[in-house]
Amino acid sequence: MPPNAEVKNLRSRSIPTKKSSSSSSTANDDPATQSTSPVNRTLKSLNGNEIAIDGVIYDIDGFVHPGGEVISFFGGNDVTVQYKMIHPYHTSKHLEKMRAVGKIADYSTEYKFDTPFEREIKSEVFKIVRRGREFGTTGYFLRAFFYIALFFTMQCTFATCTTFTTYDHWYQSGVFIAIVFGISQAFIGLNVQHDANHGAASKRPWVNDLLGFGADLIGGCKWNWLAQHWTHHAYTNHADKDPDSFSSEPVFNFNDYPIGHPKRKWWHRFQGLYFLIMLSFYWVSMVFNPQVIDLRHAGAAYVGFQMENDFIVKRRKYAMALRAMYFYFNIYCPIVNNGLTWSTVGIILLMGVSESFMLSGLFVLSHNFENSERDPTSEYRKTGEQVCWFKSQVETSSTYGGIVAGCLTGGLNFQVEHHLFPRMSSAWYPFIAPKVREICKKHGVRYAYYPYIWQNLHSTVSYMHGTGTGARWELQPLSGRA
Repeated sequence: MPPNAEVKNLRSRSIPTKKSSSSSSTANDDPATQSTSPVNRTLKSLNGNEIAIDGVIYDIDGFVHPGGEVISFFGGNDVTVQYKMIHPYHTSKHLEKMRAVGKIADYSTEYKFDTPFEREIKSEVFKIVRRGREFGTTGYFLRAFFYIALFFTMQCTFATCTTFTTYDHWYQSGVFIAIVFGISQAFIGLNVQHDANHGAASKRPWVNDLLGFGADLIGGCKWNWLAQHWTHHAYTNHADKDPDSFSSEPVFNFNDYPIGHPKRKWWHRFQGLYFLIMLSFYWVSMVFNPQVIDLRHAGAAYVGFQMENDFIVKRRKYAMALRAMYFYFNIYCPIVNNGLTWSTVGIILLMGVSESFMLSGLFVLSHNFENSERDPTSEYRKTGEQVCWFKSQVETSSTYGGIVAGCLTGGLNFQVEHHLFPRMSSAWYPFIAPKVREICKKHGVRYAYYPYIWQNLHSTVSYMHGTGTGARWELQPLSGRA
């Protein structure tokens, strides 16, 4: 969908400046020189209506983005990686639709794109999934509507139930209702809001926006999810830039820090035993997270993501209203209907544990396993050589199971494929996975595949135990290497 005529006029909009005749030709060829002063700026100087891509600053005020208003969410940030991962058909012509207003001084990046590996994997995958067909299929929407219907049925049941402890039949018990309701929320998180908030459910932005609010219906927040999750995708397993890599600290570590590192604690030696238990309380940390008030996700803010633009500020009141609604239906109503007792509180927590265990239990498998790449940009720090972003996505992710697991998890079992093509609907991942593996093998890119989920789980537990004990940093006496 092309921008409208008004937006096309932005291409020719410029600020007249004095140039010598010898340099005017060169300057006119560079859109970043057609800008207001100063031309050279820093990332911290970006306004809420500006974004930076490849070191060029663009004014997005008034720009009609074909993918909807999501572009405004990222105002004030360098979105080079996010832009390229979401726009697999990117060419330089696409950026001409926005008005360049400056450049970032001394801009550099750890990742490189348009590598031979990237070009071949795109070429072959796009033969399977043609351009414009990468969105949700009929099967995807049938699955999504089934999970939506299940969710609202269980939501109504949970909020109106008066038989948490005084039931006649087992299916009227609070325990049963809480477990099924928790699982139904997890299905929304995995199968509905995830595709939608990646812009992958539909080519119509309003459909993605609507389904994306599934994050709020299950106790999360659509806008905080965007800040955290898109940053995670851009910098997967990057110890300094991936919010997911340090979100559990100091309770347990995903990052395998060296022996003696200040982020290592004595209790981490036992994290292989307790990390899954702690993940089951994810619901508590999500629902009672005060960051919903100002929409400043702590993890994303820590890595430098700015969340002060007008688009985000205006949505704070809606985020708080949606959270209040969640509290009303899932905490207030059950207590009013069943009394403020330990049993009622326990059943509410059981609902949260059920949701948490399914959501976070599956998430943790994706990037934390034996031989996963935990430092994807180490080569850049050592030699200054940029790292292929597509290669790093493969080697930091895993895939397990097949199409059945894909239906249950919303395609999140195909994490390799999902991280390569995050704006492709999960319905397509089973079809492209064999080709992705073939190309990875050809290019010597390490692809982690587990035929069964229990194999991935075993690898994850082993990885978490070794990370906690520091076993990979201990002396290896038989090899003579430290």
